[in-house]
Amino acid sequence: MKAVIQRVKHTSLKVDGSLVSEIPFGLAVYLGVKTGDTRAQAQAVANKISKLRIFEDGNGKMNLSVSDVGGEILLISQFTLYGDCSHGNRPSFTLAERPEQANELYEYTAEQLRVLGMVVKTGVFGADMKIEQFNDGPVTIIYEI
Repeated sequence: MKAVIQRVKHTSLKVDGSLVSEIPFGLAVYLGVKTGDTRAQAQAVANKISKLRIFEDGNGKMNLSVSDVGGEILLISQFTLYGDCSHGNRPSFTLAERPEQANELYEYTAEQLRVLGMVVKTGVFGADMKIEQFNDGPVTIIYEI
């Protein structure tokens, strides 16, 4: 499982021109599920995201988590995180989990974040999503388990 975690000031997500989700500030998290990933890994990713200290404290140090600053999380499924372009120019997605299993783990990750007290918005699994994002920093962390 791989998460690309970005600190954002504002993020919105549309499908077919209609607003589906938006957060005023917090984290935009792009989540990729690899073949064989488990619920235990999804829970570990949720734990890491909820505790990741990448927001600045009063001294300008990255020392606060998304919950410490009252931010929200926009969790976005993205199978292309497991695109392999090491051979040729067209990525292979053979490492990405099949849609049914990937969606189940994506939804489970969102559920686990909520259990941890996070405000979580989601995209639409498998849809052609249009995302507007105002990065803060920029701060981007890649976490893979």
